[in-house]
Amino acid sequence: MEQERERKRKLQTVDVVIPVYRPGKKFGRLLRMLARQTYPAGKVIVVNTEERYWDKERFSKWGKGLKLEVHHIRKQEFDHGGTRRQAVSYSQADVFVCLTDDAVPANPHLLQRLMEGFGQRGPKGELPAMVYARQLADKDCKIGERYARHFNYPPKSRVKTAADLPKLGIKTYFGSNVCCAYDREIYDRLGGFGYPAIFNEDMVFAGRAVQAGYGVVYQAEAKVVHSHNFSCLQQFRRNFDLAVSQADHPEVFGGLPSEGEGIRLVKKTAAYLARSGHLLQLPDLVVKSGFKYLGYRLGKAYWHLPKRAVLWCTMNRNYWSIGEGGSMEGLKALWERQGIKDDDNDASDSADFGIRGNHDADYAQNPQGKAAD
Repeated sequence: MEQERERKRKLQTVDVVIPVYRPGKKFGRLLRMLARQTYPAGKVIVVNTEERYWDKERFSKWGKGLKLEVHHIRKQEFDHGGTRRQAVSYSQADVFVCLTDDAVPANPHLLQRLMEGFGQRGPKGELPAMVYARQLADKDCKIGERYARHFNYPPKSRVKTAADLPKLGIKTYFGSNVCCAYDREIYDRLGGFGYPAIFNEDMVFAGRAVQAGYGVVYQAEAKVVHSHNFSCLQQFRRNFDLAVSQADHPEVFGGLPSEGEGIRLVKKTAAYLARSGHLLQLPDLVVKSGFKYLGYRLGKAYWHLPKRAVLWCTMNRNYWSIGEGGSMEGLKALWERQGIKDDDNDASDSADFGIRGNHDADYAQNPQGKAAD
């Protein structure tokens, strides 16, 4: 009876939620494209990190025609899951769409195509809990990363369910809050985004949704322009945090190794570079892949690392301190919860790694990014 009622429920209203930090020109283009959507958003809910970076006059101009609702938080309050939970709490729409502040709708039909995705069903009639968009490479995107976009976001749509786990493995749970729409009723029923979340709150939710009998829709006709040219160190730190998120959620990712998918991407990218005459890009691919793999392996075993090493490796230092009064205290509390003895009492050791300067630079470039995006 409950499933039948769900199938008859019609999703109509949609809001957009966007965590932002130091928004720039891409955010302006994003707002202008949202104002042109053929399926209009009820509200655009912005949770902005640090009020001093919000230019009210400029962004109001860019968002002309939108019902823009802005909430400000401090940098230390940002959390990948918690901040999005906060934004969603301001919405009463049937559907909310998560966007990052650098994901620009490719055309005026983004919201229309995302809403259409909820009309799809799995092989056993599974309802979609979420519908995520295709990501297209930006003009300045390097050739290797451009191919990775195509690998992760192919031109063909599909519905992923529990039946795909034997074949797709961990990729069954792949979805991206760079641009992803959620059925609010199902989202609430499943408990929403986890908090605190170092990263990967979208895949954790997708995993729970699939396990609960729902589907994850990849809607290739819904498109955003979004890509990055990350350095080796940025790739290392992003993949470290990605692996920490997997290690922290064995109920979702246990028994689903992801290294094989990463190796497959490297091989296919290398073959593409060779085939397309970009052999000089191969060393860069090999080195960056090594940094990614090292970060991932360390993140999967982070509880074995000294606390200062964890703070150097992570991109998201706030994760280790939320609700604990400071990063070192937060890390000690985590170690206590894990039952691990603290054998290094020098709380100032993190300064030896130059953590503050390096991580502020990473955060400024992409505070709300995602390793696999």
